Amino acid sequence: MAASGSSNARSSLFIQLSPSRSAKLSFSIQLLLTLLWVAWAAMLAFSGRASVNESYLFYAFFGLAVAFLVYVILQNTSIFGFQSYIEVTPEYLVRKYGVFRPKHVVAIPNIKAVHITPLALRVTEKDENQIYFDLKQVRKRKDKEKIKGKVRDLATQHGFELTEADNNR
Repeated sequence: MAASGSSNARSSLFIQLSPSRSAKLSFSIQLLLTLLWVAWAAMLAFSGRASVNESYLFYAFFGLAVAFLVYVILQNTSIFGFQSYIEVTPEYLVRKYGVFRPKHVVAIPNIKAVHITPLALRVTEKDENQIYFDLKQVRKRKDKEKIKGKVRDLATQHGFELTEADNNR
C-alpha cells in the first residue's frame, strides 16, 4: 500500500557508500587486528590455566573481541543489507553513514539551496541549517554523476537555488 503523494520506485536513487574509505584503518587491517584479538582472547579464556577469578575476565575479554568483530563486519560490509547510503527521492534526500549512526533526512520542500562540488553536496535548508553530503565514499564516478544529475533535476522541479563549483563539470 503506497502512501499518498509517493511516486514509483524508479524515480528514487539509492547509492551504497563504502564506509571503509573514510576510516583511518582499512577494512582488511581492522579485520586482521580484530581476528588477532579474538584468537588471543580465546587462547586466554579457554586455555584452562587461569584461576576462577581471572577466567571471568578472560571470558569478558573474549566477548568484547567477538562483539567488536561483529561491529567491524556490520560497519564495512553489506551482509545485512546496505548500512551506508545516500538516497535521493522526489520527496527527500537521505544520508546514512553506518549501522550505529543516525540517518539524516532533508525534505525537498525545506531546501533553500544546494551547492555541488566534485566530492560533496552542501544543502542549505530554509532555516539556514547546512547539511553536508560527502561523495568521497561513493564507489563509482557514474554513481556520483547520477546523484548530481538527480539533484539538478530536483532543483528545476522544486525551484531551489543550485550552484556548482567551476571544476565540477
